Amino acid sequence: LGNFSGRTRSAVSVREGQGVVLMCSPPLHSPEIIYSWVFNEFPSFVAEDSRRFISQETGNLYISKVQTSDVGSYICLVKNTVTNARVLSPPTPLTLRNDGVMGEYEPKIEVHFPYTVTAARGTTVKMECFALGNPVPTISWRKVNGHNPSKARLRKSQAVLEIPNVQLEDAGMYECKAENSRGRNVFRGQLQVYTYPHWVEKLNDTQLDSGDQLRWECKATGKPRPTYRWLKNGVPLWPQSRIEMVNGVLMIHSLNVSDAGMYQCLAENKYGTIYASAELKILASAPTFPLNQLRKTIIVTKGQEVTIECKPQASPKPSITWKKGDKVLRETKRITILPHGSLRILNASKSDEGRYLCQGVNVFGSAEIIASVSVKEPTRIELTPKKIELTVGESIVLSCKALHDSTLDVNFYWTLNGQPIDFEKEDGHFESIRAQASSADLMIRNILLMHAGRYGCRVQTAADAVADETELLVRGPPGSPGVVIVEEITDTTATLSWSPGADNHSPISLYNLQARSPFSLGWQTVKTVPDVISGDMESAMAVELNPWVEYEFRVVATNKIGTGDPSAPSRVIRTNEAVPKTPPANVSGRSGRRHELVIAWEPVSEEFQNGEGFGYIVAFRPNGTRGWKEKMVTSSDASKFIYRDESVPPLTPFEVKVGVYNNKGDGPFSPIVVICSAEGEPTAAPIDVKATSLSVSEILVAWKHIKESLGRPQGFEVGYWKDMEQEEAAEKVKTEGNESSILLTGLEGNTVYHLTVRAYNAAGYGPPSTAVRAATKKSPPSQAPSNIMWIQDGSHVSLGWEPVRPLANESDVMGYKVLFRQEGQSNSQVIETQKTSAVVLLPDVGVYIIEVCAVSEGGDGTASPQIRVPSFSGKVT
Repeated sequence: LGNFSGRTRSAVSVREGQGVVLMCSPPLHSPEIIYSWVFNEFPSFVAEDSRRFISQETGNLYISKVQTSDVGSYICLVKNTVTNARVLSPPTPLTLRNDGVMGEYEPKIEVHFPYTVTAARGTTVKMECFALGNPVPTISWRKVNGHNPSKARLRKSQAVLEIPNVQLEDAGMYECKAENSRGRNVFRGQLQVYTYPHWVEKLNDTQLDSGDQLRWECKATGKPRPTYRWLKNGVPLWPQSRIEMVNGVLMIHSLNVSDAGMYQCLAENKYGTIYASAELKILASAPTFPLNQLRKTIIVTKGQEVTIECKPQASPKPSITWKKGDKVLRETKRITILPHGSLRILNASKSDEGRYLCQGVNVFGSAEIIASVSVKEPTRIELTPKKIELTVGESIVLSCKALHDSTLDVNFYWTLNGQPIDFEKEDGHFESIRAQASSADLMIRNILLMHAGRYGCRVQTAADAVADETELLVRGPPGSPGVVIVEEITDTTATLSWSPGADNHSPISLYNLQARSPFSLGWQTVKTVPDVISGDMESAMAVELNPWVEYEFRVVATNKIGTGDPSAPSRVIRTNEAVPKTPPANVSGRSGRRHELVIAWEPVSEEFQNGEGFGYIVAFRPNGTRGWKEKMVTSSDASKFIYRDESVPPLTPFEVKVGVYNNKGDGPFSPIVVICSAEGEPTAAPIDVKATSLSVSEILVAWKHIKESLGRPQGFEVGYWKDMEQEEAAEKVKTEGNESSILLTGLEGNTVYHLTVRAYNAAGYGPPSTAVRAATKKSPPSQAPSNIMWIQDGSHVSLGWEPVRPLANESDVMGYKVLFRQEGQSNSQVIETQKTSAVVLLPDVGVYIIEVCAVSEGGDGTASPQIRVPSFSGKVT
């Protein structure tokens, strides 16, 4: 991007309302630039609109109608879009003349696209059109003799027509029209779209025999239409006596070795050239035969067709001669030499046996092959039995015998429905047995429905192959019936239909209808109308269903062979609602508080609630009275009702019955039972409560209870808490029955506990006793006896140790225990002593383990380290 000339630009003076063009006159530059104009000072840029336009072709600024606001200094800015470099022109002043205002005038097109616009297909075309005029002209575009492309866009107040991805169909005459109230002006130009050449058909490498003809064609598209030229090994190829070139087609007659080489086809128009290359190889060789054709033996059976292959590789193509023995073979109706050289013999017989020779000859040499033909008797096959009907679970043996030429070996192959039987994948159902050379058996054990079909035996020899088939029909239980459809539903019935499944070659004798609900244990047979559903029926009614229960139904078919698989389940349906018919069971009384009548029952299962809004009606009356009191219990899960009346004495007998209802109405009541009102919770507190500390973690609690006629206890609860804790934090332990003491364990040592006792029964708890106190013992000494010394005299061991001195928070030492046991045994013998010494008698021969520990009020202290003492003296008497 060069720099602008530094020469000062002259002022441009126009009348108001007149049009003006400010010239940019850009410096030398590459194509990748954009133009803009600065007004007065940078960075105030001129905004383009219907009145002002900057051409990206010339860089000039066009103002169709000058206003007073346009007066000022204008600078052309050129920017390189690749390097972002930019340069500014010297300013061009724009002033207004003072000799009046310009009147209205018709548009004058100052900017327009060329008369001929050329563009490559796929590029974006931009065509400019802008006019001066007063009033400001409007710009419109159209494609002459056609419609504007739908993808075309109008930019810069319609001054630019932009066509992206231009195609051949977008070419044509385009018109730009500038129009105002004073008139109009039109410009027309031609858009031409060109394409580079593009291959439609290319060349392929080719190899031909000498003397053959070459024909190569290359095709290319392009606009303008491409022309073609040919090169051979990089040198232009011209028409000659054997060489023709017409419209991309190259033909060379009577090829020879000199024609071999690398050829190129050039397709070109004025916008570009493309190349296609291929190599031509000329073959010239004496006849040779591939290894698979050399010296072979052909074995056939009488009446078969024999083809002896003779296809030598040679260039040019060789002539073929056949001999049988030493005589040249003549063609007949049965014996024919095929166009490619092979020999075909129809309806072979013993006379065709012998040695055959094929010779290929061309100018470069010759070659021959030899084949021997042997004609055998045809193989025959017998497969028995011919048609079999079996029942699932039975077994069968198919026998296949072959009658064949004694000089040939035979192989047997078994198929089912045309597919080879895979004996390893059939789970032992099939076994192939070959007892003799000319026969084979197929054992089918425990046959299944899937084993029905066409069984084939194929016998293969070196000369021929023959096959035979037999049909095996398998009878079995019926297949699954079709989809079950629920036709009609009531509160206790469902009318169902289905389509029959396969009878598996044994007519269906009856159907069984099954149902499943959330309350059943899987599928259950349901009662139907008719009672017995015969095999020719395809509908029935299920009866004695429960109302308002979701059911699925399925059908199972049975024939003489057995019962088949069930149908797929029907859709889930719910029977209609009905008044409940099942009252609660086991209506009885429960313990409660004083003045309460507690009535309990087993809730009715949802299966028998028969509808929504299910609940219970509890009716009761004192014995000997007539009127019933009734209470509604709206929860379907309820199992208890409590009636409280302060005037009801304990153990008053009541007659009670519980009924059911739902949204459809009231159902039946349960049988009347007699229930007594509650006797209440215990009223007396235990007396003579005593707490005795037994050890560091145990306290024995004992009490007495005053017998009551009402509120009889079922047991007692002892609460205990530490001296520094609140009673609310008490831990509790219960007894059952008439127990009058309990041993508390797991307590903390050397700790004061408070204890209370209270009776309880099903109605609740009685008052607690007066609290008593007890302290657990101090913990036993943590120090073990030390410095243990021992002297052995025969079976007697004298022990001595230093006394244990307890800590301040530990129990005083009351004595010592000496524990000894024979090694390998778990039970120890114990000697207690007040002293710090003891004598131990070891009764048997062996090694003894001895330990010593202190004894205190809080229990046994820590044991001393073990000592091992051997005893040799034997038992002492």
